[in-house]
Amino acid sequence: MKGPVSIALAAASCLSMLAALFMVFVYVPTEAEQGIVQRIFYFHLPCAWVAFLAFGIVAVAGALYLWLGHRIWDDLSYASAELGMLFCTLVLITGSIWAKPIWGTWWTWDSRLTTTFILWLLYGGYLLLRALADDTDEIARFAAVLGIVGVLDVPIVIISVRLWRTIHPAVLLTRQGEHGLEDPRMVATLLVALGAFTMVFVWLLWLRLATLRLRTRVAALRKDVALLDLAGAHR
Repeated sequence: MKGPVSIALAAASCLSMLAALFMVFVYVPTEAEQGIVQRIFYFHLPCAWVAFLAFGIVAVAGALYLWLGHRIWDDLSYASAELGMLFCTLVLITGSIWAKPIWGTWWTWDSRLTTTFILWLLYGGYLLLRALADDTDEIARFAAVLGIVGVLDVPIVIISVRLWRTIHPAVLLTRQGEHGLEDPRMVATLLVALGAFTMVFVWLLWLRLATLRLRTRVAALRKDVALLDLAGAHR
């Protein structure tokens, strides 16, 4: 979907991501204990942030759809769920790649990993519902409820390292109340990466929402044409 907003978002996404890549691979120092593999953190955490943001939008848009009944909120919820699943999948993949050299295994049923996997399953169920069921108002309302319930797992994921014993590092805020980033350049790189991934998410959400809005309009036109044909057949 070309337009001034789409072009501006695309440009901002590309420039911010280029800046983030430069900082991750050139600017930021190598972490002393984990070595170069720690750099995946600057992709892993932003993907997690974007996934949480996306699922939050799913819940808020779903609630607005239940309240107001306007289809645009359902389209927004659906689009954000798709992108949330994309970034949540990237969280699990990048986390596994990071875990292998550090923990010696691709996966362990650690509390944060398990609660994140549950989040992935919940919104995977949301997307299966939307993909396999008919596109009706009843299904949209049921999906909205599922999207609202699913987001309750997000705060559990965030505080899981404090609720249970875990081997997952509490990087941003340690259990002693301090942050685990030892160099100001690490903080700066993380902030730029967070901004870049957020910008990419906004851009993709804009494009996907435009596609779903077009689909909704086409479905409404087809319904109107069918009603006109039915009325003509009875004359």
